[in-house]
Amino acid sequence: MSVSNASVHPVDAPPLQTEAANVPRVRMKDIQGMPGTIGGFFLRFAQFVFAVVSLCVMSTTGDFPSVAAFCYLVAAAGLQSLWSLSLGILDVYALLVGRCLQNSRVVSLFAVGDGVTSTLTFAAACASAGITVLISNDLGVCSQNHCLEFETATAMAFLSWFCALPSFLLNFWSLASR
Repeated sequence: MSVSNASVHPVDAPPLQTEAANVPRVRMKDIQGMPGTIGGFFLRFAQFVFAVVSLCVMSTTGDFPSVAAFCYLVAAAGLQSLWSLSLGILDVYALLVGRCLQNSRVVSLFAVGDGVTSTLTFAAACASAGITVLISNDLGVCSQNHCLEFETATAMAFLSWFCALPSFLLNFWSLASR
């Protein structure tokens, strides 16, 4: 009977490391704010809450459909809230199951989605802020309009964008570092 014998190969000693090489490296999946982390979930939750508040406040005013920028804000806040809710649910699932969401396809989907929704939210908030300033400061017709509601919805949209921007930057950074 022919039996193979294990052969032992000598292993060279590892090269000596300098002090600079002894510094521990931080992996991208360890950074809070990335998908599948507690920080990422809190960012998604904050995005969702601010977008929903902006959407609700703007849509409860009676005269928002008369201005295209306000309609755009409602649409962008709605899209941001749906995107943040779906990724927040995915973050909760990843945290409960212990999955890592650092697959390159998943990260590229998150980066593109975060980039699109954050750009739309920022553009809608800027447009609504411009119209709100026009109504309140330049025209002086706040007594006839819902300036406080417009300002609140615009501020909430900006806060939603401030929470969406770190998510986009971290996902983009993770995608670019692969």
